Amino acid sequence: MPSAPIVTRFAPSPTGYLHIGGARTALFNWLFARRHGGQFLLRIEDTDRARSTEAATQAIFEGLTWLGLDWDGEPVSQAANAPRHAEVARQMLATDHAYKCFASQSEIEAFREAARAEGRSTLYRSPWRDADPATYPDAPYVIRLKAPHEGTTIIDDVVQGAVVVRNDQLDDMILLRSDGTPTYMLAVVVDDHDMGVTHVIRGDDHLNNASRQAQIYAAMGWSEPVWAHIPLIHGADGKKLSKRHGALGVEEYADMGFPAPAMRNYLARLGWSHGDDEFFDDAQARTWFDLDGIGRAPARLDLKKLENLSGQHLSAMDDEAVAAAALDWNARVGNAPIDHAALASAVPLVKTASRTLPQVIERARFALVSRPVTLDEKAARALDAEARRLLADLTPHLQSATWTRDELEQVAKEFAQSRDLGLGRIAAPLRAALAGRTATPSVFDMMTVLGPDETLARIVDATEALSVG
Repeated sequence: MPSAPIVTRFAPSPTGYLHIGGARTALFNWLFARRHGGQFLLRIEDTDRARSTEAATQAIFEGLTWLGLDWDGEPVSQAANAPRHAEVARQMLATDHAYKCFASQSEIEAFREAARAEGRSTLYRSPWRDADPATYPDAPYVIRLKAPHEGTTIIDDVVQGAVVVRNDQLDDMILLRSDGTPTYMLAVVVDDHDMGVTHVIRGDDHLNNASRQAQIYAAMGWSEPVWAHIPLIHGADGKKLSKRHGALGVEEYADMGFPAPAMRNYLARLGWSHGDDEFFDDAQARTWFDLDGIGRAPARLDLKKLENLSGQHLSAMDDEAVAAAALDWNARVGNAPIDHAALASAVPLVKTASRTLPQVIERARFALVSRPVTLDEKAARALDAEARRLLADLTPHLQSATWTRDELEQVAKEFAQSRDLGLGRIAAPLRAALAGRTATPSVFDMMTVLGPDETLARIVDATEALSVG
């Protein structure tokens, strides 16, 4: 276990929904912090004012809340820290770790065009790096990092191993723009340092940034965090995840009715493993999770595996938790309200056969409908004249039965045998009368959930209404 207090962070840009890849990154940071009794912080990287929106920020909050990933303290706005970022840039300027560059954008582009034409490197080397301040013009300037041009920068990454970058392949990146605003690269480092972040766990699309950010840490004399760059999520075809592979936003999976514990379990397994364990609960995940379990290969999104895990979680969840989650989903998608007690009465019967919350509600439909039950087309066909006579003749036997599942099934079997019929010939019209459809849970399970009064009333409704028709 790490000796120093652990501080991780999730730092999304509020320019859209909470991407499933971002959710996985947040989960890894959350699990690592929670396992080690540390802090999980949230920073909104809203420096791109043109693209950042309050709606997207709220979507991030809501997505994390739905996933059950609680953060410590108040979320940090990166944009609000701009004065601090600028202060650090000027500190580096004062200590000769940065310099003023007066080159215009047109001059830089002209250099690169010439370099391309001559087959030279387009890496820009500013003539102002070692210029005498006495020669400075009265003109706009940027502040650039005075990066080392010799040797190497090494990122000791927990996941990727040692990543070595030649310093002559890195430019003197801009820290502060000519309008005084900080760049992303500077802001990230300053915020991570000021927030006390000990472990930077993020997608490996940021791996190239790490070597440049490490140079800022070195210039400021700050300790680097532990780096852990995790592989991205790909589609089932092995290509970078995109809309063609299906849902990308966490809210889409919530709308599809996957319970949050299943989503946490599934996301944890996207790139991390604990032996051969596929199904596990939150307590196990918090106990097991560590960075050495993260692989280097990209994870592949597999909706069937998610559905399978979702079904296992519904089966393992407490009945009331399933009912509450199903009600939350129903309200989320704007469906008509559902009676809590009625749904809860059916959950023990239907949860093990369901893979999503909509399936729970659909399978529990028999307990949610009111009399008289509306019949679908197949159910109406199942209640033909002969079937209605059978139900009418069966009713007295049910009225005198002890209302247990085994007793009800035995009464139905004996009645069918007395008519030289198979049990299915009795069960089919019973199913139609009780649920209004032909695909339902077991008839005798439904009867025990509905109770004798409601069951017999539905049978009478079906036989009387149809006999009149």
